[in-house]
Amino acid sequence: MQLYTIGLDLGGTNIKTAIFDEQFQMMLERSDPTEASKGPSHVIAKMVIIIQDMLSQLNIDQSSIACMGMGIPGLLDPKEGISIFSPNFPGWEQIHVVDEMKRAFRFPVFIDNDVRVNLYGEWLFGAGAGCSNMVLLTLGTGLGSGIVVNGSVLYGQTSSAGEIGHMNMYREGRPCRCGSSGCLGRYVSAVGMVRTFVERLELGRESVIQEWVRQDFTSITAKMISEAYDLGDPLAVEVMHETGRLLGFGLSNTINLLNPELIVIGGGMSAAGDRLLYSVRTTIEQHSLKLSSQACRVVTAQLGAKAGMVGAAAYARKRMKE
Repeated sequence: MQLYTIGLDLGGTNIKTAIFDEQFQMMLERSDPTEASKGPSHVIAKMVIIIQDMLSQLNIDQSSIACMGMGIPGLLDPKEGISIFSPNFPGWEQIHVVDEMKRAFRFPVFIDNDVRVNLYGEWLFGAGAGCSNMVLLTLGTGLGSGIVVNGSVLYGQTSSAGEIGHMNMYREGRPCRCGSSGCLGRYVSAVGMVRTFVERLELGRESVIQEWVRQDFTSITAKMISEAYDLGDPLAVEVMHETGRLLGFGLSNTINLLNPELIVIGGGMSAAGDRLLYSVRTTIEQHSLKLSSQACRVVTAQLGAKAGMVGAAAYARKRMKE
């Protein structure tokens, strides 16, 4: 009998779900609005309905599902199946996701952090295939990261290893929701880069983007900065390179500490490509240990939005084998 695996990637905006066959071919995928503002009970019920609908669409019975993996944002306990806290999900504290899923499904369910399931996807099927030592960064509204050391995903004592985004870059910098300030993610994420750009405009600098948004700075996006960069806009070029340079310093520390063979940049900001990565690579070359930096490549992710679904399913299969 053919056995299938479900991979679900819970995001602040969308729930992305896919069903895979035994050869890891994607049989069906879909994306649905998360509606996180309606609370955890609503989101969990919605995930159950999505999975039930997909099984019905493929005419697959629950007995044909080997397992399901779920990527959940925030702090969690993968062993117990508990989501401890997710900052972008109102009321999402101490939610026993696995128990909630077991009320509806008979197959095994496993959860992990959303960035780590992206890591599993890129490590096993994407840009990191074949690597034994790698780091994945997801650069979007924030900065998430996952780490593979000597062929094993790094978890740490509280499953919190890999918080590169909370590396302190400024003694007294921008406040961070973690309770500290000056964290790397507050500067090199899409939100961070836009804030840097707006701060320069408020100091009197000029950019073609001002005309695009009709002086409404709140509508400026990271994509606009990339587009202005391509037009040679001096402020866009300056901010892009400054963002890349700061990320390069953070990754220099990472390289010196972990000695990876590969750093994969994913998330929405990866679309900036070499506009951002030129400064990243140059800074790494200048400021990390020579032997380590020469052995490490910095590349963009390959799987895009599918990484979380693929990785969640791969993670579930791994847990089943264990």
